[in-house]
Amino acid sequence: MSAGPAEGGLPAFDPARLELADPYPVYRRYREAGPVHAVRPAVVPCGTRGPTTRYVFGYAEVARVLARREFGRTAPGAGSAAPLPPGYAVLRAVVENWLVFLDPPRHTALRSLVAPALAAGPVAALRPAIRRTAGRLVDRLTTRESVDLVAEFAAPFPLLVISGVLGVPEERQGWFRERALALQRAGGARVDRTLAGMVEADRAAAELTAYFLRELDARRGPGRDRGDLLSALVRAADEETSLSPEEQTATCVHLLTAGHETTTGLLGKAVLALLGRPELRDELRADPGLLPGAVDEFLRHDPPVQMVTRWALRDTELAGHAIPAGDRMVLVLGAANRDPAYFPDPDRLDVRRDTVRHCAFGLGIHYCAGAGLARAEAEAGLAELLARLPALQPGVRPDVSVRYAPDWVFHGPERLTVTMPSDPEASDPEASDPVPGRR
Repeated sequence: MSAGPAEGGLPAFDPARLELADPYPVYRRYREAGPVHAVRPAVVPCGTRGPTTRYVFGYAEVARVLARREFGRTAPGAGSAAPLPPGYAVLRAVVENWLVFLDPPRHTALRSLVAPALAAGPVAALRPAIRRTAGRLVDRLTTRESVDLVAEFAAPFPLLVISGVLGVPEERQGWFRERALALQRAGGARVDRTLAGMVEADRAAAELTAYFLRELDARRGPGRDRGDLLSALVRAADEETSLSPEEQTATCVHLLTAGHETTTGLLGKAVLALLGRPELRDELRADPGLLPGAVDEFLRHDPPVQMVTRWALRDTELAGHAIPAGDRMVLVLGAANRDPAYFPDPDRLDVRRDTVRHCAFGLGIHYCAGAGLARAEAEAGLAELLARLPALQPGVRPDVSVRYAPDWVFHGPERLTVTMPSDPEASDPEASDPVPGRR
């Protein structure tokens, strides 16, 4: 991409230059200069240019692109929206069938099969089990002097939940986590994507595909329905739709990965926010009824998915910009969620604010099908941590070490180590903020 000036006299926007822990001051500068900033591609040796990329920072403009049919997931003339380099046939076959990369009518048909299992009623029925799962994990942390809350809580917790929804055994959790991370590291938004990582991801896709093919086959035939989501996919393929085995297995892999990585980021960043705000910790502990609103405010204030991509399917206009068909639109959700035109005093974390319009889960036909499950997991997880984790108790000032994953899609800490002081009574609640990168 060209490094020339963008709108408002600013340099061309480049996510690689952002501070992973706190991109919001940069977002603000670009949003204040204009809601849309074009980055034109460099001329390649044959003398042609690729599509222009337009970064969208304003809430109204992000909402329009997400909701309108003149923008889609796949570029005009492209075979797939999957952000993968050539090759890696198994990985491509899996990712190209993910719901998040499909446009209608395939998107509509596949979503109609998945959404019922993740609707409000089934999620409400799951809430007691979700809380028990969170409690079991917190049990292991309460006597520890030092704990990585990502590795030992924020990552395994939603993975255990989505594994239960799918109907796969809990003892596979570690195996799933390793392969899900391999797929994530191959993502187009990873700063550290490597050839070796792509090979590993291709292998992980093959192993997950083989696993889910076996599990789906085990549910096929009279008397073999187990009442889980895998069984529902088998029923759908047999009774009503032309859902292929490739689409079934890809859907399972997608639910497994997307169904836990976003919640991992949400939980990690929510805990970071609470560690730096003892008054908010006390407020939520005293009134757990505030947790549903708090979860949505955590999502608005620091969403676990910072950017998503769409393509202009036809010539259109956005905020005074002529957008030709084929332009790539990168929607900066983290910037839109802090647009002061929609969220007053947007940099302030306020668990009592009206967050109903935030776009952390997207909008329109691609609104996250698992949003209700993610909210239920976050509420249960934070409730257990607040009630029982010593690091989140009043007056305690733990040492905190944070490392962010170099990723702008699944955004959040990949390590969050909390170490308790040897003498909690000696901890100074008025000491400087212990949380690195606190916003």
